Formats: sequence, C-alpha cells, structure tokens
Amino acid sequence: MASSRDDFIIAIRSAFLKKSTQQKFSLLTLVFFSIFIIVLSNLDLKAVRYLKIGINELVYRSSFVVSIPENFIKNTYKDIKDYTTYFREYRNIKEELSEFKSKDISSEITQYENKELKELINDYVSSSNKILAKIIVDHDSPFLKSIIINKGSKDNIKIGTNIYDQSYLVGRVIEVNYKTSRVLLLSDLNSNVPVTIAPENIQAIITGSGDDYADIKYIKQGISDQFSEESIVYSSGTGAIFKSGIPIGKIKIVENDQIKKFYVDFYSDFSQLKYVFAEIITKTELEKADQQITDNQQEPIDAKLKLLEDELAIIEQSNMKFKDENEKLKSQVNYLNNKIISFQNETEIQKETIKQFNIDTEELEFLRLNLIYSQKCQSRKLFNTGFKVGTPEYKKCIMNKGKIND
Repeated sequence: MASSRDDFIIAIRSAFLKKSTQQKFSLLTLVFFSIFIIVLSNLDLKAVRYLKIGINELVYRSSFVVSIPENFIKNTYKDIKDYTTYFREYRNIKEELSEFKSKDISSEITQYENKELKELINDYVSSSNKILAKIIVDHDSPFLKSIIINKGSKDNIKIGTNIYDQSYLVGRVIEVNYKTSRVLLLSDLNSNVPVTIAPENIQAIITGSGDDYADIKYIKQGISDQFSEESIVYSSGTGAIFKSGIPIGKIKIVENDQIKKFYVDFYSDFSQLKYVFAEIITKTELEKADQQITDNQQEPIDAKLKLLEDELAIIEQSNMKFKDENEKLKSQVNYLNNKIISFQNETEIQKETIKQFNIDTEELEFLRLNLIYSQKCQSRKLFNTGFKVGTPEYKKCIMNKGKIND
C-alpha cells in the first residue's frame, strides 16, 4: 500500500518536472489569483461590491442585446398570425354581405312585381308611409306584452296597423284612441303570426311565449329537421293581418337530452324599445278604363315590355348601389386594418416599455438591497448558511431582505 502511494507521488513529481518553467509559473499565477479573489470577496470591500455590480450589469445588458433577434422573430410570427386571422374573418364577412345583398335585390324585384300585378288586377294602388311614434307606456308583465304609443286616429292609425323597430316587425295595433294607440307585441301570449321560414320556404305560425322568443307551431312532423340556425323567419302575409316579407327573427335550436327544440329569436329587444314606426297604408283608386277598345289603347304585350324595362332598371340601380356600397366597405376595411396595425404597434411598444421599466425597477431594487443585506445572504465561511453570489437563491435572499428561510 505504501509502495503504491510513493509511486503516485513520484508520477506527479515527474509530470511537473517535464513541464516547462513558463507553464509552472502560469499554474502558480492562477492559483494565487484565485486565492486573492476569494480573500477580496470575503473582505467585502466597497470597490469589490461595485465591481460585482458592474459585472452583473454587463452580463444583464449583454443578455438583453442577444435576446433582441429572438424577440423580433417571435413578435413577427405573432403579427403574421393575427393578420391571417383578421383576413379570414374579413373574407367570411364579405361573403355573407354578398349573400345578403343578393337576397335584398331579389326581395325588391319581387315587391315591385307584386305591386305591378296588383295594379293590373285591382282598381286601386296601395302605398305605405311610416311615421315615428314614441312609447309612452310599457306594460311589461309575464302575461301582457303591450305598449302604448303617442299616435292615434288623428294620425290615420287603424286597428291592425303594423308596428316596426327600424325594419323589423314588433307587433300590431289592437286598440285606437284619438291621440294614443295600444300595440300588441309579438312576444305576447295572445300573438299569433303566420310566417315563412327561409330558405327552406316552410309555412308556420309563431306564438308569443311571454319572453324574448317565440314558439313555432302548426308545422308538419319531420319538417323541423330541415331548420338550421341560419334560417330566417319572415311574415308570410297569410290572413292579411301582417304585411308579407317582413323580417322577424332567426331560428334558435336548443338540444336537451338528445331532443331538439326550435324557437324564434327576435331581432328586436322589446324591453329596450323607445321609438317605433307605424306603417300608414293608403289606397288610391285608379281611373276606370273605357269599355271600348281604341286604337291608342295599350296592348298586353306592351304592358309586359314595360314591366321588363322597369325590372331591368331596378336591377341596374341595385347593381350600382351594390358597387358603391362595396367600394365603401373596402375602403372602410382598409382603414380599419390600418388602425388595427397601428394599435398593435402602439401596444407592442407600450408592452416593451412596461417590461423594461419593470426590469429596471426590479434591478434597481435588487442593487439597493444588495448593498444592505449582502453580508447576510452570501456565504463567506465554511459553515455559513448563505448562498453563492449570483445564484437565484442569493437574489431571492436579497429581495427577501436577508431572510434565508423564506
């Protein structure tokens, strides 16, 4: 055992003897320099503390500069992802707008054809005019859903007059006085409205539930499976109580225990109504045609040509209106996109400023506390419970004001 130990010492001594004088000097220099650094750190001199602070500041600034490209790549990826999401939503909204515009054009053409046909088969022409009315009394109870407006018989209001919230049907007049009228809302339990459900073209009757929705009744079994949440409910005009083609609401599907129930979700919130529109319909009698046929009397084919020309004019006018609105929407979307980008840039700048401020504040607080509690937190002796300078535990101890066990 002793011989093996002597061999090990001889091997180390021979290794040192083989080294050059310069290498021996370098090794001894590093050893003495290390001992010198350890002694200085234990002495806790003011210059040594400032040197440590300067080294920490240099390391922190260097790491911040190195992390700039990585943060730039992350932010760029996030911006591209947000822009892709906004563009996808814009494209979906544009497609929905096109569908609504096409439906609106078809509705205008149908209404115009209906008016022209009525002129041909009847002896009068009906025209409507909406007047603004203010709600002065609101009977809001679980059973009675009605309102009183400040328009009456002196304003040509009659029983059955349709009442609108903008373009949406909300009820009809059931009682008329000279200056006021009572309106029965669609949500009332006594309200029954014949409707058409589009695009399935299903006829039904909706009944008020006393709440902000209506029940669908009197439809054949199995037809309700064709409904979707995109289905729109219009008044059908059956029974000549309500005008046809007035939007009321959308289909709402509720599933309970694998059973689907269908309701109508009104477009208008009846509890928030302050003003409504009453539609005044007037009839103008046409001049009766002579029984004798004269040379200058219009032939049936001429009447058809006139209808076609009027229809073409409506289509062209609708197309021009659609183009103008499309251009306005494009410019508005571009403006909104620019504002979104501007807001995002401002938000990122503010986030960086706040982040830098928080980091600087925390670093200053650490430096201030380090000057006070560094002796309590750092390890200087062999059996001291402190921590090594620069470690997370040391920083935590400093921030806890020298409390090691917290």
